Amino acid sequence: MTTTAATHQPRPDQEEAVLVRKPGPHELHPARTHRRRRTLELTLAIAVPLALVLLWQLAAYQQWIDDRVYPAPSTILSDGWDRAAQGDLWPDVRATLKRVLGGYAIGTVAGYALGLLMGSLPLVRAALEPLLDALYVVPKLALLPVFLNMFGLGEGPQIALVAATVFFFVWISTMAAVLAVPVGHRDAGQVFGASPWQMFRHVLLPASLPAVLVGARIAAGVAVLVIVASEQIAASNGLGHLIFDSRALFQNDVMFVGIVCVAVLGVLFSEVVRIAGRLLTPWAPRDRGRSQS
Repeated sequence: MTTTAATHQPRPDQEEAVLVRKPGPHELHPARTHRRRRTLELTLAIAVPLALVLLWQLAAYQQWIDDRVYPAPSTILSDGWDRAAQGDLWPDVRATLKRVLGGYAIGTVAGYALGLLMGSLPLVRAALEPLLDALYVVPKLALLPVFLNMFGLGEGPQIALVAATVFFFVWISTMAAVLAVPVGHRDAGQVFGASPWQMFRHVLLPASLPAVLVGARIAAGVAVLVIVASEQIAASNGLGHLIFDSRALFQNDVMFVGIVCVAVLGVLFSEVVRIAGRLLTPWAPRDRGRSQS
């Protein structure tokens, strides 16, 4: 006995349903939609901190908080302006900035070179990775006495501490980025007979640099945090010393001036690194700016 599968054939008077999707505003007017989105993002980025500052000002004005302990933003701004006009603020800013830039440059170069070497050579990675992993988990401020013994008082310990902190962030991101380069990219370079320099220049560098710069950007913010903590312990100037010293003298308005300067310095430094990364890697997706097609 033979069974025949029944198939449903639509009758001539029946029409098949067709799903029609109309393009949205972001497809019809991508540039306009992107401008509106950027305007909204910028508005939120400004409005939220401004609202918090206004709330702080109102709380100080209404005596909801003790303005001797938490001075109003207007008082902090006025005091900061006076100190800047009198030239009392800039020496501390320059001292902190010099230490951050010096340590950041040394740590970035050393971390990138060693990360590239360990990512490319398995034997070097096997020899050094356990030691560096052990050193990485040591709190960097715990190394400050070691650096004081090595370099004595002065700029050396501060710069060395920043360099050690930045080194580990850049080293980890560089090694991970090199290891993440697809094997097919390396094989293609070998098939075309690329020399070690050509392999680095045309394969490893462009494939790993975006991730490396992300690590460098994180390291920029951490470098500011570390130097401020270090200046509170073993420095006679700098923003960290200004914050700690003014707190000991109960000059809370000056203390908040130092905190605001640290925040501005950290944001500007991180933003400079981000912009440099965008210029160096135009092929990488951007975290801000124009939409990627």
